[in-house]
Amino acid sequence: MRSRYTAYALRNEPYLRVSWHASTRPEPGTIDLSATTKWVGLEVTRHQSTGHDSAVVEFIARYKLGGRAHRLHEVSRFVREDGRWFYLDAAVPPG
Repeated sequence: MRSRYTAYALRNEPYLRVSWHASTRPEPGTIDLSATTKWVGLEVTRHQSTGHDSAVVEFIARYKLGGRAHRLHEVSRFVREDGRWFYLDAAVPPG
């Protein structure tokens, strides 16, 4: 999760693409890496194994857009294939 957050902050689309599971990976050039978004912090609030090769990570990422502070609260699912973890998808937690 931390490496993907860093990739967003550095606008590193190639890393985001290779760390995204092939079944849910977006088309090239469609990941939002706006230069106007400034990522300012990541807090991992929960991580949990959901199986031998699956896990969830809940996090809050803080960013600024147009000088205004925002936060992204997500629960992301990851799967492991051939010893490597891939981002699968995410949901916004209830509440």
